[in-house]
Amino acid sequence: MNIKEFMAQDHKDCDLIFAQAEATASAEDWGSATRAVGNFIKAMERHLDIEEIELFPAFEEKTGMTMGPTQMMRMEHDQMRALFTEMRNAIEEKQSDNYLDIAETLLILMQQHNMKEEQILYTMMDQHLSDESDYFHQKLLDWNKD
Repeated sequence: MNIKEFMAQDHKDCDLIFAQAEATASAEDWGSATRAVGNFIKAMERHLDIEEIELFPAFEEKTGMTMGPTQMMRMEHDQMRALFTEMRNAIEEKQSDNYLDIAETLLILMQQHNMKEEQILYTMMDQHLSDESDYFHQKLLDWNKD
């Protein structure tokens, strides 16, 4: 399995958890929403961490490109993390409309971000890091055990 395949699957897995969080917030089931939003943020942080701690540095070292696509992805990760905080706050304050507005903004950002990663960056990673693909896949599996 190459980097693009397993990271795209992880995007899909995170999307499913996101949908669960949105459904519980929409239903104003605050206990379930708190758990679902927490699960979503944990899954996303794990995904972003595997990119920022493992994949991006390996790609940058191999290609020498530090100011290119990985820099843009890190900036977008920061934008997502700010929205995660807002989402968590909206749930804590039991504001479903506010949560859903934030979730809509995040959804658009994630869709655009994931498309860039899946169509451009992961393809480039597969070209430059193909020898390490199994290593990174195992790292993702290990991170999923937590």
